[in-house]
Amino acid sequence: MPTDESAAVAQATTDRRVIGAIPARFGSSRLPGKPLRQLVGRPLIEHVYRQAARASELDRVVVLTDDRRIFDAVSRFGGDVEMTPSDCTSGTDRVASAARHWQAAAIVNIQGDEPLIDPQAIDRLARHLKENPSDPMVTLAAPAEPGDREDPDVVKVVVDLAGTAMYFSRSPIPYRRGSEPHADLRHIGIYGYQIQTLLSLSSLPASSLELSESLEQLRALENGIDIKVLEVARAWQGVDTMADLERVETILKASVSSTN
Repeated sequence: MPTDESAAVAQATTDRRVIGAIPARFGSSRLPGKPLRQLVGRPLIEHVYRQAARASELDRVVVLTDDRRIFDAVSRFGGDVEMTPSDCTSGTDRVASAARHWQAAAIVNIQGDEPLIDPQAIDRLARHLKENPSDPMVTLAAPAEPGDREDPDVVKVVVDLAGTAMYFSRSPIPYRRGSEPHADLRHIGIYGYQIQTLLSLSSLPASSLELSESLEQLRALENGIDIKVLEVARAWQGVDTMADLERVETILKASVSSTN
């Protein structure tokens, strides 16, 4: 009898749908209840969902949570939402848990704390997954901004000449010893996976580099899974702290004012 994973992979050979998944949990060490924090009268998760829903290359957008408060909030604004097991230890595990039962070829994992995410950037990932089924994973990066290089909260990425990730780090990379200029890249934490890659990756144990840097994507690199890096013009403001929330609210208010 086929397993859920083998059935999902078999389905992917004939189904080219791409699903946008938004994992969301209530607990956050720096900003508890983050998905339900209000931004210009709407919960943060609603802003993320609505931005993702503007991506024309996604066939479905769904929030994944283990918290009934988040589930009810998404249901109230008319969003698609699924409950997932409470023992999922990461967003990737949460997405993989749900994806085992989906009919899709690829998944875009959208962070639930990025209400300003660019729908066109999501489309680039989804389109790449459709047009390049041999690429197991894809993510985004943007030119680093002043101060990014030394900030451990900003993840840096180095790529090879083909645009494939060589390493991700919270440390400044590459080290600048010579005078040769190098354009630093700031990683943007959104990932696209072919369905079989996502299911395989979630079954692997946490790797030593992943634990050292606290970066899930290093599990893929340590296990020989290539990650294609697509460059976009700039990163957008996410929400990790109350100060971030206030900055995003200011941006959203300004955007509303400019359209009135």
